[in-house]
Amino acid sequence: MTMSENQRNLEAGLLLNKNRNDINECRITVVVLFSTFVSVCGSFCFGCAAGYSSVAQAGITKDLGLSVAQYSMFGSIMTFGAMFGAIFSGKVSDLIGRKGTMWFAQIFCIAGWLAIAFAKDTIWLDAGRFSTGFAVGLFSYVIPVYIAEITPKHVRGAFVFANQLMQSCGLSLYYVIGNFVHWRNLALIGLIPCVLQVVTLFFIPESPRLLGKWGLEKECTASLQLLRGEDADVSEEANTIKETMILFNEGPKSRVMDLFQRRYAPSLVIGVGLMLLQQLSGSSGIMFYVGSVFDKGGFPSSIGSMILAVIMIPKAILGLILVEKMGRRPLLLASTSGMCLCSLFLAFSFSFRSYGMLDELTPIFTCIGVVGFISSFAVGMGGLPWIIMSEIFPMNVKVSAGTLVTLANWSFSWIVAFAYNFMIEWNASGTFLIFFSICAGGIVFIYAMVPETKGRTLEDIQASLTDFLQ
Repeated sequence: MTMSENQRNLEAGLLLNKNRNDINECRITVVVLFSTFVSVCGSFCFGCAAGYSSVAQAGITKDLGLSVAQYSMFGSIMTFGAMFGAIFSGKVSDLIGRKGTMWFAQIFCIAGWLAIAFAKDTIWLDAGRFSTGFAVGLFSYVIPVYIAEITPKHVRGAFVFANQLMQSCGLSLYYVIGNFVHWRNLALIGLIPCVLQVVTLFFIPESPRLLGKWGLEKECTASLQLLRGEDADVSEEANTIKETMILFNEGPKSRVMDLFQRRYAPSLVIGVGLMLLQQLSGSSGIMFYVGSVFDKGGFPSSIGSMILAVIMIPKAILGLILVEKMGRRPLLLASTSGMCLCSLFLAFSFSFRSYGMLDELTPIFTCIGVVGFISSFAVGMGGLPWIIMSEIFPMNVKVSAGTLVTLANWSFSWIVAFAYNFMIEWNASGTFLIFFSICAGGIVFIYAMVPETKGRTLEDIQASLTDFLQ
């Protein structure tokens, strides 16, 4: 056999291995689909909890005699609980695993719904809402991270976006049934997805990247084999994980202060910046108290909630499709632009109403503005910051970074959710002008800072950002 023939055979072998690896990377197995579904049951719980405060407001304030301040505390204390959940989310998920963290979170979620369902006063209401929020804080970190770590790179964005889709499903369900079901029964219905996740978690694998971080090489390979298929060659992916973990383990152990090193600055600015934009745009306030916004604009809140329920799921599905078609960055820009325009539209609408102008059109303008804002949010800004957060931080700082970013999200969510009712009473037009200004600034921030991560491995994304300033 000649030298040229040997070279051709070698090249053919390398090409065959490359094609085989490409096929493995493109494969979406039943295990990946089922594992994603099980994890996003927690996202559905989050959506139910977020929608509950809007549709239950009239019933709870009437039955228990709550003031505006007391109900604002009840609505916002979920985000306060999520702040505490966020503080522990990274450490807990590394200590007991991604699956263990979801089980742990459901203890608080189930206890919270039961406390709300049987509450006799504001103490039990607030305690239940806080407990549910603590679970949400854990979910908001562990779910996108788990999905990002188990899915192939070419569909990672779409699968992580299922987190936002299921949140929208939970919101839509409660926006619909909340018009007909008593608030106590509504809380009991919230237990169904909790129990479903608790049971199905027994049947999904642990994250292979976490197992690799723990030094469990055999378990890591077995988890990858289960996720990629029995006949798949996972050796290259397993070796990449192993090499990455060796590199990180050789370095110093991660501390929170390590995040403020120059090499992690781009990732930290992007992660925290997107979370602040997501919350300061007013999303939490509008979704938690959407009924009061419709009432303020003279539009029937029950009809408005039904319209939102019909619109939100198709919009979230559209986002799930577009995240891998358009990419993260263009979809973020489009979503934030839509929120910006709708905030400006609502500001003008309420301004005209305050001067007695276009009174007969204000209810319709309010409906268009609210539906447009929440739809734009559901398409991109609702889920994409969590996708990007799960992609941009290396494993050696992911715990500290994820904790800090999630804490920032829920801290500002609590501020917005608590202040929202008071801001609307103060000046509805001015409130939405503030949200418009923040969204406009967000467009500039995304354009200048946020990179495209579609179709890239986690290791490649993290390496490029770490080397960005070097």
